[in-house]
Amino acid sequence: MGPDPMKRTVFFVSDRTGITAKALGGTLLTQFADLELARVSLPFVDSVEKARAAVQRIEAAGRADGALPVVFSTLVDAQCRAVLGSAQAAVFDFFATFVVPLERVLGTTSSQAVGRAHGMGEPRDYQVRMDAVNFALSTDDGVQTTRLDQADVILLGVSRSGKTPPCLYLAMELGIHAANYPLTAEDFALGGLPRAVRPHRSRLFGLTILPERLHEIREQRRAGSAYASLEECRFEVRQAERLYRAERIPFLNTTRMSVEEIATTLVHQYGLEARVLR
Repeated sequence: MGPDPMKRTVFFVSDRTGITAKALGGTLLTQFADLELARVSLPFVDSVEKARAAVQRIEAAGRADGALPVVFSTLVDAQCRAVLGSAQAAVFDFFATFVVPLERVLGTTSSQAVGRAHGMGEPRDYQVRMDAVNFALSTDDGVQTTRLDQADVILLGVSRSGKTPPCLYLAMELGIHAANYPLTAEDFALGGLPRAVRPHRSRLFGLTILPERLHEIREQRRAGSAYASLEECRFEVRQAERLYRAERIPFLNTTRMSVEEIATTLVHQYGLEARVLR
């Protein structure tokens, strides 16, 4: 019996953190959802010796799988790229695919600086990102409502509807000040917007989620509790959506959306301006 064609190991190889390799490669792999893929990240491959060690690991996985491994690489150094390219694997070299042709179009050579995409960058940009992250954390879940006047956007939603990740993403990627405020049973009983967010109506954006998915998430946190019951989840989601409509607050169902998709929707819908270069 031959190897299972549905099983394969995918490697993301980078000379730094691997964020770019995983983002680009992962996006391509979404088009092959039926495959069973084992994903392995190999960051900080910044020397020929490390590149050779990566090749050994990649080829070992290929022998174990009985299938050619897939490799997404953002290595910059020419020698490291050559070593990786010799592997018994399907190597997708993003540097060769995009940067080399771009050099021809622009009529100049690239800097070939390792880690340029995800280094600290300009000190000012770094500080702006950190300030935005601190803001997101300090205002998370309505902790410091006195700072909401400093927010570029304020997310509303019931507990565990996914408010925090988009706030942190906006902070880290764009330096945007994003806060979030939880909608509770007490808020629904009083009717109307919670007092803390009323002055900031123009910056409010609601998140909602399918009750069944919310039930699954809450069960992982407090299994068997009234908080996690499907009945409670249905009630809270229904009340939150009713509030959004009554108060004319735009809202988004995030059940099948990634953090990046939620953040991008917010940026485009509100015209949010990035405080740092990506």
